[in-house]
Amino acid sequence: MIRILTILTGLLATMSAFAADPQYPVSAIPAGLLKDAIAVQREEVLTVKIVDTRDVRMVHRVVVTILNENGDKFGGLSEGYDKYREIKDISGVLYDAQGNQLRKLKQSEIRDGSAVSDNNLMDDNRIKTHHFYHKVYPYTVAYEVEYRHRFTASLPNWVPQGGYQYAVEQSRLEVSVPEDYDLRFRQYRYNGEPAKRTEKGSKVLTWEVKGLPALTKEQFTGPWREQTTVVYLAPSSFSFAAYDGSMSTWEDFAKFQSVLNEGRGVLPDNIKAVVAKTIAGATTDAEKIRLLYNYMQQNTRYISIQLGIGGWQPFDAAYVAAKGYGDCKALSNYMKALLAEAGIRSHYTLVKAGEGATDFMEDFTVDQFNHIILCVPGTKDTTWLECTSQTAPAGYLGSFTNDRPVLLVTETGGKLVRTPIYTAAQNLQLRNITAEADEAGNLKVASKTRYTGLQQDDYHSLMSYLSKEKQLEYVKGRLSLPSFDIRQLDYKAHPDARPVPEIEESLDLTVPNYASVTGKRLFITPNILNRHQGKLTAESARKSDIYIRTPYRDADTVQIAVPPGYLPESLFPEVKLNTRFGSYYAKVTIEGNRIRYIRQVEMKAGRYPAAEYPALEEFFNQMYKSDRSRVVLVKKEAS
Repeated sequence: MIRILTILTGLLATMSAFAADPQYPVSAIPAGLLKDAIAVQREEVLTVKIVDTRDVRMVHRVVVTILNENGDKFGGLSEGYDKYREIKDISGVLYDAQGNQLRKLKQSEIRDGSAVSDNNLMDDNRIKTHHFYHKVYPYTVAYEVEYRHRFTASLPNWVPQGGYQYAVEQSRLEVSVPEDYDLRFRQYRYNGEPAKRTEKGSKVLTWEVKGLPALTKEQFTGPWREQTTVVYLAPSSFSFAAYDGSMSTWEDFAKFQSVLNEGRGVLPDNIKAVVAKTIAGATTDAEKIRLLYNYMQQNTRYISIQLGIGGWQPFDAAYVAAKGYGDCKALSNYMKALLAEAGIRSHYTLVKAGEGATDFMEDFTVDQFNHIILCVPGTKDTTWLECTSQTAPAGYLGSFTNDRPVLLVTETGGKLVRTPIYTAAQNLQLRNITAEADEAGNLKVASKTRYTGLQQDDYHSLMSYLSKEKQLEYVKGRLSLPSFDIRQLDYKAHPDARPVPEIEESLDLTVPNYASVTGKRLFITPNILNRHQGKLTAESARKSDIYIRTPYRDADTVQIAVPPGYLPESLFPEVKLNTRFGSYYAKVTIEGNRIRYIRQVEMKAGRYPAAEYPALEEFFNQMYKSDRSRVVLVKKEAS
């Protein structure tokens, strides 16, 4: 009897779960939204209500159908919070392909953990996560999250399309603010203006999109906002913790940062004495900057500290002096204090670092920054300092922060300027190879390479932070050879080279069966180490403009000694390519038993119309083909 009752109870529970009308059946998705999609957003509503500058209420509801296992990344929940960002409630439901409710999220299933990263010593950020981990496809998840933020220094962006292969059936943003509140916004790829209405002393703006097909990933693309709908929200007057500020102009925003920094540049007396000793005998500001920067590098280390309003306000100079560590804000502020003690003026500088350098809106004042560096203006030249690095030379910014808008915090406010642009002539890879092939096609290679500017960045990190074993692993992954043995690998840095730092690499290899031997013929590819890897596929309906971000120049000279008695049977012709994107040159000659190969490539940075993609494709593919061209030698008959 107990077993029968248990079965009946289970059946009744199942019937109850499925009694409700089906929601979001997959069959209801328009066919056009399934093309190229791994997930389809069925519904999204983001409501934002600004009560005042220290009270923002938000509710986010999103329903997503996951079509296959590749779409699982869109099927979970991940929400951060801290003392200023409260998550008030989370709910969720899982549906099957027919839209039947399978189960609801239980609060006990939500994981609540620290958001501390490996580089963070202290951090009061936390994160709540959840995933149903359902593996019967397709399925649908619905989540609703309610938030309260106690600041308006940053407001949420509306990005209906969460990534590639993600289609959108419907999405809506609704923002409510007091009638006298100056809300600013910037919209991209949105037709028309937001709908506007007033209600009970508030003005309400609404944006909505429907039927966005999935985007397929294109190569060399720019900001996401150029590919799909994005709306950025920004305050004019705002608050953060005990501080109030304005974001109407970049000057106003810099003034707010200046207030946060006020009084935090006071050095203890013992460090003031160290400054005097360090620069004693230095006769120029450039020498003083270098000496103090070296001192800072040798006596501090980077550790992220995100406490209180730590994402905005630096710890004071005395803290760094006592502890010997700090994050980018604290270290830059400390270096600024060291320079001030030496009588040298500098500017705390906000930058959007890393990937996405092109994704910066210069004409829309909103917090877009994630890093701090230091700018030291001079009468002739400006010196830029990356204060989180213990190894970078003074005055050099690598690919992490070069060539992008930054906000200087000055004595009178602030202004946008641009960090240095390193040219193709400064970003060099110059390689000389001498090699020897034997009768079996095995190759011995001795390579000497000089890397400069941005082309030395990775090798600088390699030398500074990786063991010899890890360096070997990296180089092995870089080489596009089927089989090889590294006999020697050495690096030598020239950090004080001008105008950019340099690194020399010595690499000796043994490459078995590099040349193919067939009967009396020897087939060999003279381009041993620098073959173009960027073969492009056709994009018949290219949508995005083309971005080439880094200019560079490569020059290779290769000499290969072949066994005696071989004569050239077939040499590939000289290749010269000149395009808007760059140039390419390759030539092979034979002198006695030596193959001599010269290769030169220069790429130009720039933005190019999408319509020019076929020309870029042809250029890359011609380089790809030329780099793999072979020389055919035949062994002469014995007389």
